[in-house]
Amino acid sequence: MDLAMSIANISMSMAQNNTLQDIGTAVLAKSLDTVESAGDAMVKMMEQSVNPGVGANIDVRV
Repeated sequence: MDLAMSIANISMSMAQNNTLQDIGTAVLAKSLDTVESAGDAMVKMMEQSVNPGVGANIDVRV
């Protein structure tokens, strides 16, 4: 009976780990969608800039 309990515990633990992994993947996917959306909005905002040439060139001296 000890072996059956051990197998049941392992099975429950694996199911919990799978659930946590699925949740983590879903959260990561949502985060990626949010970052992509923010990036698209920033590009759109930059395209509508009053001074579109500003920042096109950078002078660097070493």
